[in-house]
Amino acid sequence: MNASASPIALSLISHTNAGKTTLARTLLQRDVGEVRDAPHVTEFSEDHLLLRTPSGDELRLWDTPGLGDSVRLVRRLQLQGHALGWFLTEVWDRWRDRSFWYTQQALRHVRDQAQVVLYLVNASESPQAAAYVEAEMALLAWLDKPVLVLLNQLGAPRGAAQEAQEVERWRRHLQGLRAGVQVLPMDAFARCWVQEHALLRAVQSQLDDASHAAMARLCDAWLGMRQATFAAAMAVLAGSLSRIASMRQRVEAAQGMADRIKRLATRLGPLFGAAGNDSTEQARVALAAQLDDEVRASTGELLRLHGLEGRAQGEILARVATQFDVSARVHEGGAAVLGGMLSGALAGLKADIASGGLTLGGGLLAGGLLGALGGAGLARGINVMRGGGPPWVGWSAEALQPMVDAALLRYLAVAHFGRGRGQWVEGEAPPHWRDVVAAALAPLRDELQALWRSRGARLDAPGDGERLAAALQPLLERAGRAALRDLYPADAAAIDAR
Repeated sequence: MNASASPIALSLISHTNAGKTTLARTLLQRDVGEVRDAPHVTEFSEDHLLLRTPSGDELRLWDTPGLGDSVRLVRRLQLQGHALGWFLTEVWDRWRDRSFWYTQQALRHVRDQAQVVLYLVNASESPQAAAYVEAEMALLAWLDKPVLVLLNQLGAPRGAAQEAQEVERWRRHLQGLRAGVQVLPMDAFARCWVQEHALLRAVQSQLDDASHAAMARLCDAWLGMRQATFAAAMAVLAGSLSRIASMRQRVEAAQGMADRIKRLATRLGPLFGAAGNDSTEQARVALAAQLDDEVRASTGELLRLHGLEGRAQGEILARVATQFDVSARVHEGGAAVLGGMLSGALAGLKADIASGGLTLGGGLLAGGLLGALGGAGLARGINVMRGGGPPWVGWSAEALQPMVDAALLRYLAVAHFGRGRGQWVEGEAPPHWRDVVAAALAPLRDELQALWRSRGARLDAPGDGERLAAALQPLLERAGRAALRDLYPADAAAIDAR
């Protein structure tokens, strides 16, 4: 151990049943203590190693029993040093009111051991409704320790401006109880690593010179770990998206013009309320199932990276337009017939044939042919190509862009999911995240489209996956950091640190 190494002890304190152990699990990324909706679940102070640096600095987190009758606690602790106080605490309370006695012991331990106190409040109620806070601030004054107030149970993530308003509301209320108190958002269910870094830096600001340097090293080590997790998550998403972009399902070739027309009618069936189950449709179903498997697998990797447990469900298929590229050889003699059929069937779809990529002649290429299909308004792309190799079905360039959006939304969902919440549960992203992700990806749209257009046109396109993944990862890192900066503008330096 380095001679300058120093242990830093944090104590987590709150009113009973405010979520201390839940937050401890989230910060520690492992299950500790017992979590249930009942008062005084934690009876003893529990010590946990939060972080250790190679030089031997340690950051330890103490989870303490919840504060119950705060007014009575203040009075009891103020009697410390008097014979009556000793009798009430060590004799009466110890045998007649064990929970109350545990709390007194925990507070004494905090006073003697902790360097900074993390005081957790339930932000789902207004500051004025939390009547216990005033008495508990008096308890914190008795401890004579630096205090950081953490807002728990904030609900779903909100925009930076809304969150700042909530923090300011609590800060103004607490200012009258303890001057200079620092308030931070830290929801055990929905915090992000960026907010955790802000908490560690706030702890550093409360320490004296001897511990300040050690805490700076701990902060740097912690940020390095989180940045590595971020980079690994972007690599997972880049690999996943490249595999999706490279997916191909072979379509059994039709045997004659009648079969080709039947297959095309099946493809256009949704326009007229028709349905079919020919070989092309079967290939599309297989492609959708392949996508579902890939999304589950990559989400599972994200969960493991973030110390979470649970099984990912198929979430993309319900949210992303099912767009396909169909690559099939067409006999030159039948191209005009099929072209005429397409032109008639697509009348009214506002498809710009000239600029959409439809060409007739030596073959039929309808790569950019898109339209609003049915009431759902989902875009579908049809590629009918002449060329060597068997026919195949794959994802169109138009389909891949919403999949990139969805991938970043998945990252944000996992990065904000606190382990204290339990096993991974999928849910709708907060509405403002969608605009944040769209804005983060907007400068990269042309580069992404160029990548999708660079894919091979044959069923066998070796090397596409690795090449796409290598190009995608830096783009996703740029977009991911941009999204986080939008969500947490005050912490841009930590987000951009390498």
